[in-house]
Amino acid sequence: MIKKVGTYTRRFEKPPEILGYASVAGKKEWEGPLQASFDKVIYDAHAGMDSWEKAESLFQQEALSIAIQKSKCNAEDINLIFAGDLLNQCISSAYGLRDFNIPYLGQYGACSTMAQSLLLASLTVAAQWAEIAACVTSSHFCSAERQYRFPLEYGGQRPPTSQWTVTGSGSCILGYGEGQKPKVRAGTFGRIIDLGVTDINNMGAAMAPAAVMTLKNFLEDTKTSPDNYDKIYTGDLGSTGSDLFCQLLAKEGIFLSNHEDCGLMIFDINKSDVHSGGSGCGCSASVLCGRILNEVQAGNQKNILFIATGALMSPISIQQGESIPSIAHLINIVN
Repeated sequence: MIKKVGTYTRRFEKPPEILGYASVAGKKEWEGPLQASFDKVIYDAHAGMDSWEKAESLFQQEALSIAIQKSKCNAEDINLIFAGDLLNQCISSAYGLRDFNIPYLGQYGACSTMAQSLLLASLTVAAQWAEIAACVTSSHFCSAERQYRFPLEYGGQRPPTSQWTVTGSGSCILGYGEGQKPKVRAGTFGRIIDLGVTDINNMGAAMAPAAVMTLKNFLEDTKTSPDNYDKIYTGDLGSTGSDLFCQLLAKEGIFLSNHEDCGLMIFDINKSDVHSGGSGCGCSASVLCGRILNEVQAGNQKNILFIATGALMSPISIQQGESIPSIAHLINIVN
């Protein structure tokens, strides 16, 4: 049963379980603080393929395959898969997952895609549309740079507010098991917010207001406060966006002492030349499906909020001078 809580939030009376999860990362990500939490590292940016786009598809294949193995089910047991990425028409997902022969629903929530997919998979399982559902997403620094900014050979200068697109992938398998796995207890789908930011090199400023709105809606709906949760994770606001996120919340009378951002967790910004931190669909996905769920599974964190943020722009909209609409989806995960 799915219960409506307040205006924007839904709670699962029988929370779907994360039966298996996996995180795959690239070399630069592995060199960061979270290297022990990745299930697999692919050191070659091309991953043995002849294009970066094909390499990104391979990242998704590996993440999904490992998650399936860890869930102790088979690909043919999965009734539906939700997947997406940053590339036009979500080609990394479509090309990467075509051989799994699983009914497929492509997703585009930009960097919020992991939360969006996980919520939809949970709703599908809770509604008994699927006994087992999967979600997977990815990003790749080189493929994203080629599509959104400049060819790598150009060597363009990056401003301090820019973020480094993570090369990585994360996958989760949802269903009902023995009750000893991390569970999706509740979720809040975000609304599009656009405050007129046009700088493609300042995604944090564009996305922070969306994260504020979604968290505020969830707390009001559930009549809880930030202190009720062990951790509140945002997707990839980076240092600039995280500072703005906390400042905007403070203006609403909401003060955070337990906030971490996946874009700051995956890299050591004092040692790596990533400027404001990590970003991309694979950023929050690889951190969630590695470090965060490991903490929940171990019982170190029993009640967390995961808020993945996304900038809903395209190369064409940026070239036409449009502002950057943003979104944030929230998931309450418990042990």
